[in-house]
Amino acid sequence: MNIPLTKEYKTICEVSGPLVFVENTHPVGFGEIVSLRLPSGEIKRGQVLDTSIEMVVVQVFEGTDGIDRQTSVTFLGETIKIPVSIDMLGRILSGSGVPLDGGPEVLPEKRLDIIGSSINPYSREHPREFIQTGISTIDGNNSLVRGQKLPIFSGSGLPHNEIALQIAKQAKVLGKAEKFAVIFAAMGITNEEAQAFIRGFESTGALSRAVLFLNLADDPAVERLITPRLALTAAEYLAFEHDMQVLVILTDITNYCEALRQIGAAREEIPGRMGYPGYMYTDLAMIYERAGRIKGKKGSITQIPILTMPGDDMTHPIPDLTGYITEGQLVISRELHRKGIYPPIYTLPSLSRLMKTGIGDGFTREDHQSVSDQVYAAYSEGRDLRGLAAIVGKGALSVRDKSMLEFADLFEKKCVKQGRDEDRTVIQTLNLFWDLLSTLPRSELNRIDDALIEKYHPDNIEKDPADCSRI
Repeated sequence: MNIPLTKEYKTICEVSGPLVFVENTHPVGFGEIVSLRLPSGEIKRGQVLDTSIEMVVVQVFEGTDGIDRQTSVTFLGETIKIPVSIDMLGRILSGSGVPLDGGPEVLPEKRLDIIGSSINPYSREHPREFIQTGISTIDGNNSLVRGQKLPIFSGSGLPHNEIALQIAKQAKVLGKAEKFAVIFAAMGITNEEAQAFIRGFESTGALSRAVLFLNLADDPAVERLITPRLALTAAEYLAFEHDMQVLVILTDITNYCEALRQIGAAREEIPGRMGYPGYMYTDLAMIYERAGRIKGKKGSITQIPILTMPGDDMTHPIPDLTGYITEGQLVISRELHRKGIYPPIYTLPSLSRLMKTGIGDGFTREDHQSVSDQVYAAYSEGRDLRGLAAIVGKGALSVRDKSMLEFADLFEKKCVKQGRDEDRTVIQTLNLFWDLLSTLPRSELNRIDDALIEKYHPDNIEKDPADCSRI
């Protein structure tokens, strides 16, 4: 006999954390939406987390306060869908997709399942072409490429949210008149941080090309599991149906993983490393692999996930697993932050594995890779020499070592450090690199072709102070 999907069940046998256990139900599917009507008349929403013949486990989005055996449970026979429309741009939504800006519900052109899937490897086009963030340590040394997944590894108390906001405001594609959008999804942030994000987007006008999904710290933890999926579904719609270049910023992935661990504990799952579920790698991959480009489609999805490393430990399971899935990382340095340098992005452990596919002649400038390599080598040597200078004293160093030591200091003060609203073009960044390299003897510029040195070295250029292009 077919059982109506709207049948109510009052067979709750257990409530554990955000989970409700319901027995003696008709067969229901994984991920189905659930409506729970409390004795008070309040309606709460949930989703099927696990299902078997004997028991159905439901995660409740609004928390389980007030739920008892008299609560009726209705399985609605559909999965979570998000209403999508080009009119989403400029909207501020909750972590579950409810408008927070006082505006009406999104008038949908479509309703899409938020689970989605990673891009078929056969259909995937290799990431290429440069995205300018306006931050020199990213654009110059660890360039972001369309379709790339480039996470930011941070620590507690470091300004990763400020950097995320600056990237969201300044990011743009170069060379073509293409539509660009930012999808910003925040998970487990404080109300103060949420208001700062909103003010930042509104004050610069960047909100008109953005969609914000905000899950606050006092919102249910289970809502954090759907927030990035809502954001990525909206991004896929804008990228692959409206041909937009979409940048997705997800902060904080650590809060997302903590929600995974909390749900796993409530389900009494066998824990993996540090108590996180054994399937966390697969779960993160399902999020990260939704970035990319598709053959035959003009749009693209680029991801910048942000995570705070507990104890600044890069071997912690969250950054460790993220590093296996993504194409590099940007590392925020506590040492640079203590020096008062913003943004404190530490170039040496940072890496963009796809940088070469998005820079050079036709994308940025022909000297980009060479000058970036030279700056990296000189800065690395200069930082190593700081340890030696601390032991033997700066006066005991050779002239060459002193120049390298001075280069490291200048690189941090003149290049790494920039204003929170300072939007440098990639050409300005490359010219700044050349200005710094001009403090070194020419014999030390061994990673750059002589032809490029003749063309771009400041000693060979009569520069107009008002001209930042040098072209």
